Amino acid sequence: MEIELKLLLAPQDAPRLRAHPLLAQLAQGEPLVLQMHDMYVDTPDLQLCRHQAGLRVRQVDGRWMQTLKAGGSVSGGLHSRHEWEGEVPGPQPDLAALDSVIGRKQPIRALLRQDAIRDALQPVFTTRIKRTVWRLRTPQGDQIECVLDQGVIESGADGTVRSVPVSEIELELKQGQAASLFDVALALLQDVPLQLGHLSKAERGYRLAAPQPLRAVKAQSLALDAAMSVEQVFLVIAGNCLEQVSGNQDGVAAGEDVESVHQMRVGLRRLRSALGMFKSLLALPDALKSELDWLGGALGEARDGDVLAGNTLAQLDGEAATEVAALVAAAHAQARRKHVQAAKAVTSARYTACMLGLQRWLQARAWRDSCSVRQVRRLDASICPFARATLRKDQRRLLKRGKDLPKLAPPAHHRVRIAAKKARYATEFFASLYDAGQVRHYVKRLSVLQDELGWRNDIEVADGLLRALAEMQPDLLQPAAYVRGYLAGQLQGGAGKALARPWRRFAAAPLPSKGSIGQA
Repeated sequence: MEIELKLLLAPQDAPRLRAHPLLAQLAQGEPLVLQMHDMYVDTPDLQLCRHQAGLRVRQVDGRWMQTLKAGGSVSGGLHSRHEWEGEVPGPQPDLAALDSVIGRKQPIRALLRQDAIRDALQPVFTTRIKRTVWRLRTPQGDQIECVLDQGVIESGADGTVRSVPVSEIELELKQGQAASLFDVALALLQDVPLQLGHLSKAERGYRLAAPQPLRAVKAQSLALDAAMSVEQVFLVIAGNCLEQVSGNQDGVAAGEDVESVHQMRVGLRRLRSALGMFKSLLALPDALKSELDWLGGALGEARDGDVLAGNTLAQLDGEAATEVAALVAAAHAQARRKHVQAAKAVTSARYTACMLGLQRWLQARAWRDSCSVRQVRRLDASICPFARATLRKDQRRLLKRGKDLPKLAPPAHHRVRIAAKKARYATEFFASLYDAGQVRHYVKRLSVLQDELGWRNDIEVADGLLRALAEMQPDLLQPAAYVRGYLAGQLQGGAGKALARPWRRFAAAPLPSKGSIGQA
């Protein structure tokens, strides 16, 4: 399994990296400089890409090497994936040689054995890279390969060649602890502006060869085992949340994609919910918590602007919509400004430092430094009792906060909504430990309740945003007052009746109990 951290830098900052004192301090000898020419192959319909694999043949110093990478994950810039390589006589891949080294249980092995795949392989794109390699050794004895790649990715035939530049750093762990990758990256970040690299060269090449619009990344289902420890499950959950966060980074950075902002925010909220769920055993350092709050604020403002402009005000129609057209236009303009601010946030050195610091904390399991003996025992215990207790606690809290919900005043709805969201996240985190039907039934009723409480919260948020818009632009005072009154009427009209049914149905829903945990 290859473990590497990918960071992007502007080409003009490469000299600052080469001159960085850390490299001189940790390097074992002079850097190695290589000229590399890679050819990536796939079928015309990109079957390897569809199976999250990349096959390349590389020419370097007169030798040819083939490399297949498949599977794995990307979380906060940290790439973990399976890799198989070997020398070949020329530019054509040798699939028989790969077959002999790929593990029998790897899905990519069966794919490459298909004649239709083997016979259809052809060049898809190429890279031409100047690579500078420093072999580093940390004071703790960890061995890291620091690589600076600068060059170009090209795709297409003569006359229609498309290209994108490459300027990136790869820190690959050769021996030792993965946390050391983040120590080196954070040290470099002090002097060199860096961004997290979410895409591999192969992924960038495929996007060049077959352009596709950016797609928002939703949370992936978790596959937990009842034999896992509490700490192991926390790491899996945190990694899953960070995959969703980093997977939407490019979409947010583009400055326009509404769904990427939404999904990145969801990933961050899931992460913060998980941290709260495990806080009795492992507390996030205050500095990192503050940075997550900052990021959540930037994404939240963009999301709130989208909901106001694209959802809440979009409900107006007919004469009402005509009368507030200027207000709607101002709301859309405000949403665009908030998107620009969110894009600046996720492309900033501050965001890079936040993600690197968080990953370093996770990889080093730094919470153990301040854990009591009792906490360590609980971390090492089976996940089953912890999961059961967590779901019961979340359910009790929600039932307590929502008691007589239809009669509660709107301000109390927010606390109920937060409790419902935490209960849903926890249930989805632990879903694979329970009977799928029970989980589906419970989450569905939670979701309906959340939706009902959610639109009420959207109206409350909209009221504040409309008031702020009117303060900034006095000519919007009258239409803003009209819409605020209209929304307030919606909020008050039949409020209790609308909440009664989803609350009653949730309160009667049994907590998931069967499955791995029920048998433990």
